[in-house]
Amino acid sequence: MKLFVGLGNPGAEYAFNRHNVGFMAVDAIAATHGFPAWRKRFQGLAAEGRLGREQVLLLKPQTFMNESGRSVGEAVRFYKLDLADVIVFHDELDLVPGKVRVKAGGGVAGHNGLRSITAHIGNDYVRVRIGIGHPGSKELVTHWVLNNFVKSDREWLEPLLGAIAKAAPDLAEGANDKFQSLVAHAMHMEAEAADDRPEPTPRKRKDAASADGEKPAPAEGPFGKLRRWFGS
Repeated sequence: MKLFVGLGNPGAEYAFNRHNVGFMAVDAIAATHGFPAWRKRFQGLAAEGRLGREQVLLLKPQTFMNESGRSVGEAVRFYKLDLADVIVFHDELDLVPGKVRVKAGGGVAGHNGLRSITAHIGNDYVRVRIGIGHPGSKELVTHWVLNNFVKSDREWLEPLLGAIAKAAPDLAEGANDKFQSLVAHAMHMEAEAADDRPEPTPRKRKDAASADGEKPAPAEGPFGKLRRWFGS
């Protein structure tokens, strides 16, 4: 059994915060690999399924970020897991947006979710660090992480979550370097494809009072595609 933990804060008001990219990652994995519906377990929301040859429990702690370790600790003790079988997806200020790095153990780098997990289970679990970039000043960090991704972030966020989900079986099987390389390659290919795409031709909007009576469709929010994908 492997435990994949996505870090974030519960509630619709936090759903698209940068701090919640860990939740987004495990949501993408669940959707891509056909995991069953989330249910309440271990002070969180959990879904169990298979990634490759491994049985995996996905977990989104609902204890708020600073108390994530309470939820993770319950799951670890219930399944008697080794820390090498615990993989935590979290936002990383010290990586540029769209970059992913995997490491086992190490410091918490001021991340309150990691600090709480380390306090409850120890330090030698695996981290999947998802870059969200740094606002440039320490004083701006809280505002940065607790605010939503902006519309332009969709250009890298959606393909990144898709790449993480697609490569997740390799991560479950302990091939951390392969997982990291697959995600990096997917993002490189996405960037090349984006460079080759022609600029979209602006569409003329239909007048609401046109002869056929058809009203223009309402504008979709910046994360409409993600909301449909995640079922929220």
